[in-house]
Amino acid sequence: MPARKKSEPLFLNRELSLLKFNKRVLAMAENAEIPLLERLRYVCIVSSNLDEFFEIRVSSLKAQLAQHPALKGSDGLTAAEAFEQVQVAIHTMVDRQYALLNDDILPHLRAEGVYLHHASEWNAAQMQWAHDVFVRDVMPLLTPIGLDPAHPFPRVYNKSLNFIVPLSGDDAFGRKSTIAIVQAPRALPRLMKMPAAISGQPHGFILLTSLLRAFVGELFPGMVMQGCYQWRVTRNSDLFVDEEEVTNLRLALQGELSQRNFGSAVRLEIDLLTPPHIETFLQKEFSLAAADTYRVNGPVNVSRMMQLCNVVNRPDLLFPEYRGPIPAPFDSLANKPSAIFEAIAQQDRLLHHPYQSFQPVIDFLTAAAIDPDVVAIKQTIYRTGEDSELMRLLLAAARAGKEVTVVVELMARFDEQTNINWAARLEEVGAHVVYGVVGHKTHAKMVLVLRREKGRIRRYGHLGTGNYHPRTASLYTDFGLLTADPRMCEDMDKVFSQLTGLGARRNLKLLLQSPFTMHDSVVAKIRAEARAARAGKKALIMAKMNSLLEPIVIQELYKASQAGVKIDLIVRGVCALRAGVPGLSENITVRSIIGRFLEHSRVFYFYAQGAESVYLSSADWMDRNFFRRVEIAFPILDPVLKKRVINEAFSSALKDNGRAWLQQPDGSYVLLKNRKAKFNLHESLMMTLGKS
Repeated sequence: MPARKKSEPLFLNRELSLLKFNKRVLAMAENAEIPLLERLRYVCIVSSNLDEFFEIRVSSLKAQLAQHPALKGSDGLTAAEAFEQVQVAIHTMVDRQYALLNDDILPHLRAEGVYLHHASEWNAAQMQWAHDVFVRDVMPLLTPIGLDPAHPFPRVYNKSLNFIVPLSGDDAFGRKSTIAIVQAPRALPRLMKMPAAISGQPHGFILLTSLLRAFVGELFPGMVMQGCYQWRVTRNSDLFVDEEEVTNLRLALQGELSQRNFGSAVRLEIDLLTPPHIETFLQKEFSLAAADTYRVNGPVNVSRMMQLCNVVNRPDLLFPEYRGPIPAPFDSLANKPSAIFEAIAQQDRLLHHPYQSFQPVIDFLTAAAIDPDVVAIKQTIYRTGEDSELMRLLLAAARAGKEVTVVVELMARFDEQTNINWAARLEEVGAHVVYGVVGHKTHAKMVLVLRREKGRIRRYGHLGTGNYHPRTASLYTDFGLLTADPRMCEDMDKVFSQLTGLGARRNLKLLLQSPFTMHDSVVAKIRAEARAARAGKKALIMAKMNSLLEPIVIQELYKASQAGVKIDLIVRGVCALRAGVPGLSENITVRSIIGRFLEHSRVFYFYAQGAESVYLSSADWMDRNFFRRVEIAFPILDPVLKKRVINEAFSSALKDNGRAWLQQPDGSYVLLKNRKAKFNLHESLMMTLGKS
């Protein structure tokens, strides 16, 4: 195998790597072994992911393109080259996505009695029903705007569904408007259930798009409608709040959120049949080029079809239901607050979601809220959802007179409004609410409970790799640790003090913390493995995370590989490291596992001359996590639990040959397959931990 050429870049492009991740997700939708509605769900997930990709990453690329188009990045590409490659990759992916939907998934769903009724196929009864729905439920909410000097082009919300209608003829005032815009109100459902008796199928639906196309002409009496074409514009949604200048972050962010829906346009999606002059008109209106325009053969917002997966009652078209059991001893401790604390005091307790239930975490907070001996609760909140039992428990604890301190991260992208609402409710009941540290998102996942026992205060903690969000805990793989270790809990208390107060940096005994010690510690541990390898000793690094981008860590991994360290990385999404390159990284493998659950846990393993140092963390190996966020990594000290983490995070994952993709030296990925001895990580852990 030839050695790496010195001219080849050390790093892969971030945006292209993220698109390759979505390509792997789309491959799940193409897999005929996956249940049909789940395949549709994966198509919708890709659509949703691409929305965010445009709102954040493409917006950033466009800014680079405007300022420094010829400046090369660490991936060897100029901004212009990167933007061109990204656009080509997305156009290819979108075409593949709609072809899969129209030629494979929807026809197979039809064969199963799940119908999307197109207007061209409606019989008389279906036409009458659809018209009644339009007149009764849709038409009163529509406000058509005929474009003329008195009616300029309307402000259009980010990702809203719109229609452009070419017209001819004179209206009641003698005006000769040639184009009208019809905006679909957000209150209207994008998918409507047709009664089975009218549909002729058990699960018949129509899209709002079909309804409007069929009857929108009734909004323009006396005029001739020459077409009706759906379109959608995606806007820059990255918020800018000058945290150095604001005195109240919540109020400043609230003002900024109102403008998010009207940022600069970055993508135009239009109906496949849209005439060229209409396309040009819309491009000019939003200052977009042909490369920014996507002609789609179907609804412009595929992610709205996710509703089908949730409303169609066909369990046989979904993954078999799985609910992680409540592990011992928590399965027998419900409504026994003191017993829960006693169980944690006896030894550290490890939870692995969703294979094990999130209920012990809820029970831990419930116990803290109702136990009269608990005097204080401290918690970080990054994402928790609009309907959160955990937040209600914090509200109840505050009402009960306990000292409740909550560090709410207001800048959690796309959850800002939800977090603002929870912060206001917590303040109303007397909780201490702070927003972390200016310039550093609080991404650490911690709950600390202070309990009076035998005249002294004892601390109990929960640390996790994922958010305090019960719904995602059933979909994302994450580890959590319940502990009463005095050193661990004292470290947690120090971190909370840093977040809520002021003062010099505090030394921690066990936790690694960003932006202070985590990066240096990770680099030091990689270098220690490299020294061991050079000395002829066993050396091994394993790490599992969502994203790997930080250049210094990547370079240290390259050096460790060259020293002879075996390095196994499991990186779900973006990875700038190039694995398996001769002379650079031939001892490094990078896997990405895409399956039933979203791989979300961060786990770091270093052989450490047999001591086996194992950390769980809230942080990916990215610049932002190391230097611009408050993150923690916590060690697993109990030998039994450490063995569990190594097996469940690494040994099992490295055996997966059904859902694992192996990165190639050029940055592409190949799906690992072994039909004779197939091993699926998610199914294996559901079997083993599902019995606990």
